[in-house]
Amino acid sequence: MNALIPDAWAQSAAPGGASGMAPLLMMVVFIVIFYFLLIRPQQKKAKEHQALITKLSTGDEIVTTGGLLGKVVEVGDNFLTLEVADGVRVKVQKFQVASLMPKGTLKSA
Repeated sequence: MNALIPDAWAQSAAPGGASGMAPLLMMVVFIVIFYFLLIRPQQKKAKEHQALITKLSTGDEIVTTGGLLGKVVEVGDNFLTLEVADGVRVKVQKFQVASLMPKGTLKSA
């Protein structure tokens, strides 16, 4: 019978059980790398955007995520009124503000 089935030889385990800790250690390393490369920068960007939204005031010139460039006429809790041309006002949600432009950008555009 031994001719058909080879004998199994036991392999010695690493001293101290270190072989069981290697997969766990690799998992922790991947989680730390994932945190520093993906999660942390995204949280930082979200905090900056929230700060931008909270400091908006009347007279600021902004660009929305849809590409509208205009001057803030009225600021509410969730919405703001944006004047994109003389007499043309659009109401947009605050979180749609992409960036704050320097004063005078609207006149040069």
